[in-house]
Amino acid sequence: MKWEEEAYSRRDEAGNLVSIEEYERDQASRITGFGRVMTKGDLKLYAICGVGFFLDSYDLFIINLVTPVWTYEYWGGLEGKKSPTYPLLLRGAVNAAANIGNIIGQLSFGFLGDAFGRKFVYGKELIIMIVGVILVISLPNHLGGPTRNKFWYLFGMRVLMGIGIGGDYPMSAAIVAERSSLRNRGRMLGWIFSNQGWGTLAGSIVTLIILGCFSKALKAGEYNQLDAVWRLQIGVAIVPALITLYFRLTMPESRKYLQSVEISSFKAPSLDTLSSDGSMIKDPHMASKEIPDSPERHASIVEAHVQTPSSNDKFKTFLVYFSEWRHLKTLIGTASTWFLVDVAFYGVNLNQSVLLADIGFSKGKTEYDTLIKNGYGNLIIAAAGYVPGYFLTIAFIEILGRRWIQIQGFLVCALMFGIIAGDYGSLSTGGKFTCFTIAQLFFNFGPNATTFIVPGEVFPSRVRGFAHGVSAATGKLGAILSGVLFNYLSGKDHIGVANTLWIFFACNVLGAVMTFLFVKETRGIDADAVDFEECQEKVRRSEGGKAL
Repeated sequence: MKWEEEAYSRRDEAGNLVSIEEYERDQASRITGFGRVMTKGDLKLYAICGVGFFLDSYDLFIINLVTPVWTYEYWGGLEGKKSPTYPLLLRGAVNAAANIGNIIGQLSFGFLGDAFGRKFVYGKELIIMIVGVILVISLPNHLGGPTRNKFWYLFGMRVLMGIGIGGDYPMSAAIVAERSSLRNRGRMLGWIFSNQGWGTLAGSIVTLIILGCFSKALKAGEYNQLDAVWRLQIGVAIVPALITLYFRLTMPESRKYLQSVEISSFKAPSLDTLSSDGSMIKDPHMASKEIPDSPERHASIVEAHVQTPSSNDKFKTFLVYFSEWRHLKTLIGTASTWFLVDVAFYGVNLNQSVLLADIGFSKGKTEYDTLIKNGYGNLIIAAAGYVPGYFLTIAFIEILGRRWIQIQGFLVCALMFGIIAGDYGSLSTGGKFTCFTIAQLFFNFGPNATTFIVPGEVFPSRVRGFAHGVSAATGKLGAILSGVLFNYLSGKDHIGVANTLWIFFACNVLGAVMTFLFVKETRGIDADAVDFEECQEKVRRSEGGKAL
């Protein structure tokens, strides 16, 4: 697709308006070879939006590999203590800090993107993320007071970083959905989101490379070098972020957004009809008005019926749209399922190092051996389960559909957590490790991917950013809840790891039920066209059944 696609005004070579289905069939027949998988426009989208998700994932999940380093450097792990003194709730708060920032970013950038346009906000979230990363790795070791003061500083800076990361979710989802063809939209959103897997994999690889570079010093007992290790682990993300920034800041506005947002000014009695070619306006208040043609706006069916919305219309759009139960029901479905998957997904991923240690996988003779084993454990899970899951979603999403993939993913993950929790005391380390790997596979060939994809497709462009942001922010509430409470609940003095995994089991089962009841199938459906048809139906009802 072109950067500036035709949106509603799809036309054939003769300039005649055609249906969405006809337009899609005609475009598909023209594409051959690799273009059937990804066109030049798709590649451009992938490079700009995909790198953002790569960095998002890297920054969010690198904390999982940095936490053991912090425990050694700052909390007595190098003093021979069997139980280093990193407070559980403080560790949970620092781990969850980026997700707290995510909520702020997802809601604010989603709203601003709908109200003022994608071009107005895109790229700003990356600036915030870059600043946040720089401030995190600039932690002053000479900061006075107890050690916890340093970690409250890290908490604050990771919240700032998380605001930028959160802003990327609704904006990238909206931009990709609005610039992709119906036949390839799900795959494109899957391709973009799959960079989360590559970011996690890269975090493990970078950690192993950095530890390898410092191996001589660390093996010699020079553990003061760990300070450089964790700063490099986090700071590497700045390089690709800076490369991507210019292209985001200069991305043109989405034409589909420009046309969809005009429905915000729609009033049922103001619509009348079109001429046979779809270009004339018969509304008595607009009969003499010509619609301007410009690089940013083309005459369309929507423009033939409505005027450019006022600022007041834009701000009220979300409330008006979701005042109808059929729309609110869909939002409840996308938000609740994202919440439920994130409770389990982030509970495992933000604490994967803790789980690997608990099942005995990452134990080593020295601190260096422990860090290396932890790095390899995370790498194996990412390579064997995390990344392949995304590509299964990409391969099957336009065949099986979103709902099927989401439901089966929830159920398989529930099964894996049930097996581990039910036989935690006697199940071997290898058995537990295998179940965790399978769970990661079906998180990503399942709800972790589809809860991102569906909100980007099911809502029209005029509310897509904020609706996606609300869904994602609700999900992050689950991530925060899990990130903060996992370390607390899984302790031996509380319910323990096995019972915590039973909570994850329940969340996955409930997620499958909510998907079945509330989540729509979006394969082959254009939400903007549906939105316009709903407006036409309102006109018919307001005119006593008179057809347009």
